[in-house]
Amino acid sequence: MSPEQPKVSVIMPVRDGERWVAEAIRSVRDQTLAAFELVVIDDGSTDATPDILVAAAAADPRIVVLQQQRDGLVAALNRGLAAARAPLIARLDADDVALPDRLARQVDHMAAHPGVVLLGGWATIIDEQGRPKGREMRPSPKNLRATLMKKSPFIHPTVMFRAEAAHRVGGYHAAFEAGEDYDFWLRLADVGEIAILPELLIRYREHGGSVTRTRQLRQIYSARLAKLAAAERHAGRPDPSTALSAPPDWHNATPGSFERDSSRLFRMLEFADPAVAASIPASAIDLDAITSQFATLTAGERKFARAALLNLLLKDREALGGARWPMILTLLRLDPLKTIKAAWQLRNR
Repeated sequence: MSPEQPKVSVIMPVRDGERWVAEAIRSVRDQTLAAFELVVIDDGSTDATPDILVAAAAADPRIVVLQQQRDGLVAALNRGLAAARAPLIARLDADDVALPDRLARQVDHMAAHPGVVLLGGWATIIDEQGRPKGREMRPSPKNLRATLMKKSPFIHPTVMFRAEAAHRVGGYHAAFEAGEDYDFWLRLADVGEIAILPELLIRYREHGGSVTRTRQLRQIYSARLAKLAAAERHAGRPDPSTALSAPPDWHNATPGSFERDSSRLFRMLEFADPAVAASIPASAIDLDAITSQFATLTAGERKFARAALLNLLLKDREALGGARWPMILTLLRLDPLKTIKAAWQLRNR
């Protein structure tokens, strides 16, 4: 196969990634499989990233650099998808490192299993200096599809998927901010088989740019909406998320919209932020938003619900009035130990 006809396109979005992007690019160039192209999408970097990318592209014709003006991750991913020329697409983040035979092993697996449209893998966790911290070795359950309907079993920068399938499902959707990958996996699973290769494929870097509480809450919200949309598709009904061109605002959910009940829930979960909880009147507390969906709460949602109720219980006792004990009982259902902690705090007020 000629260099002009890559077997796999690696998509790498980056913004202000000067610290690690050169190492990430080098790990792709050092692959045992040479028939690749690396599509790097610079999302408006203001550091030395553009210079690093120009030098890399000049040194290797397999590297393609695209520019955009801080349009965000989803736009960058879709721009990379549109530019990719290979039948297979691999993902790698600009702060991660691909092991030398990562592409070869995944390409071989996809060739041997033509029905698979999405293939994940395992990762070694590293710190800022590249020192190993542990391994992310998610086992492939017997029913991976059922697991996917509960949570994502995939590590995004390890995945490889078929370009044709990605285009068929419409790429990444901007409506699922911070959860665009999970929604994408769910839609890929609608058109083919999914699998996890039980092998270490990348070095996955964890560093100081930690996810904020607000970002975590948005991620969990997007995951809930993605599952609701998938359930509608599986029931043979139209995908309600197609009407969304941007991430929904849970403060302004349209009556009758598919995200209405989820938005009501997340307006309560937002009180996990002590500042937000302290700023709202007791009349804004909507405990039924949690209790009415108790059976469907995920581990992440339960964590935010516990924090929200603890914060709200620290409000003035008279202001809470009759809502106080129902909140304590709900907290008891969520986590007895944290309820004891809350009761102790209230006892000493």
